[in-house]
Amino acid sequence: MKRRTDTTLHNRCLALAAAGLLLSAAVGCSKGNVQAATPASPPPLVTVVKATVQDVPRYLDEIGKNAVFESVTVTPQVAGRVIERHFRDGDPLHKGQLLFVIDPRPYQAEVDSAQALLAQAKAALEHDRIQFTRYADVIETRAVSRADYDTKKNAVAVGQAKVDAAEASLTTAKLNLEYCYIHSPIEGRAGARLVDVGNVVQANSASLLSIQRIDPIYATFTITERDLPQVQQGLAKGKLKAAVRLPSDPENAARDGRVDFLDNAVQSGSGTVTLRATVANADHHFWPGQLVNVRLVLGDEKAAVLVPSQATQISQQGPFVLVVKSDDTAEFRPVKLGQPQGDEVVVTAGVLADERIVLTGQMLVRPGVKVRVDSGAPGPSALNANNRLKGEGQ
Repeated sequence: MKRRTDTTLHNRCLALAAAGLLLSAAVGCSKGNVQAATPASPPPLVTVVKATVQDVPRYLDEIGKNAVFESVTVTPQVAGRVIERHFRDGDPLHKGQLLFVIDPRPYQAEVDSAQALLAQAKAALEHDRIQFTRYADVIETRAVSRADYDTKKNAVAVGQAKVDAAEASLTTAKLNLEYCYIHSPIEGRAGARLVDVGNVVQANSASLLSIQRIDPIYATFTITERDLPQVQQGLAKGKLKAAVRLPSDPENAARDGRVDFLDNAVQSGSGTVTLRATVANADHHFWPGQLVNVRLVLGDEKAAVLVPSQATQISQQGPFVLVVKSDDTAEFRPVKLGQPQGDEVVVTAGVLADERIVLTGQMLVRPGVKVRVDSGAPGPSALNANNRLKGEGQ
């Protein structure tokens, strides 16, 4: 009885061991199947853009300041009481427009007096000429003496001098009368008046008004002496231009100006040279004293390679871009960058025309790894959403 029990127990142990071996083999096969079923990660999705070639300007970006084209301080040239004002503060003024009137009555009286003195001198001169003519007719007959003849001749000369002096006095009196009516000497904008009606002003002492012409307007700026030679070359060719804009204006809103002045010396303290551009300003967009951004265009760079600024990256070795080769693998490409041109930048070395440059998706790209170029088709999430909508409709 004991022998049968031991035999039964031994058989059960063998069965359990076999079952354990089968279970281990099944688990091992299951793990292998899971690993084999895990799919490989897809290539990263990127957008690309081709490098382009075009002629672009070479320029210097500087900070400048607006200055008035013309400025005049109106000052009375005769003394008197101001009796009229014909403008409002801040008005646009035309050349020759009446501004102030100084009491003209004293000066009108001087004109009248000068005219009377001139008439008197002319009458005296006419009398002396008649007398001299009579003496000249009989001088050869010795009816009059040579001394009397010379006296009459001299009287004519003196009378002519008195007429000339009277005419000069009349001209001065008329000029002073004109000075009573003060006109704008230039086109411009009036500032705040400095004298009100009723005030007595003195000649060439008290200022009445400041007028500034701001159309066109100047944009003054400086360059370093290192850039002076190429600026001089541009001025010699007569092709030096400047694009001027306010700091708040977009870059494409800059207005063209003509560079017409280069200072005659380099400033010893800063090593800079002052230039000036003239800019049209009919709408008074620019105002005297404002800071402006000035782009001084020096010439053209022919056949420059351009890529979007967004495509450039920075590493410890310097700027680089990711180039997608013909087999759709990514290549790390160090580049040398030139001047920005709007949203693009010039690449002076490292990229050729028409090469495909990674624009977005750079963070997932590794050099030498294939990428998927986004062709503008809907992504996987969009396709899955469309399939779900179709299933719900059915």
